Amino acid sequence: MPPRHLALIAGASGSGKSRLAHATGWPVLRLDDFYRAGSAPDMPRGANGQIDWDDIRAWDSPAAAAALVALARDGATEAPTYSIADNAPTGTHTVSAADSPVFAAEGIFATAMLAPAEAAGIPVTAIWLDRGRWITWLRRLRRDISEYRKPLSVLWSRGHVLRRAEPALRRAAIAAGFTPMTMRRAKATLVALG
Repeated sequence: MPPRHLALIAGASGSGKSRLAHATGWPVLRLDDFYRAGSAPDMPRGANGQIDWDDIRAWDSPAAAAALVALARDGATEAPTYSIADNAPTGTHTVSAADSPVFAAEGIFATAMLAPAEAAGIPVTAIWLDRGRWITWLRRLRRDISEYRKPLSVLWSRGHVLRRAEPALRRAAIAAGFTPMTMRRAKATLVALG
């Protein structure tokens, strides 16, 4: 069987990546589950001394790429289950593509997965979910407060840092090969895949 088609969904935090991925009804690999434990001694830190969760070094890129390739080729992979509140993986879970010819992968660092997927011969549709910066800021703040992810002061300050960073992230995603799309266009594109 040829590798399954990958719908690789990137976008700013709060843009709706998870919602879009799950709306497809396909198996979904949550790339954010591959964050490293906050207790690791070599975690990247910002100027304030706090862990910089937006630095790709806070994430296990090789493990995420291996899981993505296994899911595309073998139809199943074991992935970590990450707890944001605990800043650590709390177990594992199996992601199965079964007989599905398409699966989705989404997460903050999804842009880093396009090159490994293409190198492995996996057919990819790479989407940058394009939403307004203030929309993603508000969606992210609501979500993070409702899920008790971090103290409000952290959510507020980090949210504005992420809002200011979005244009640069978008440019980098496009340069890497992602196509910017509205939610509506992204849904139509994914429906057409399968």
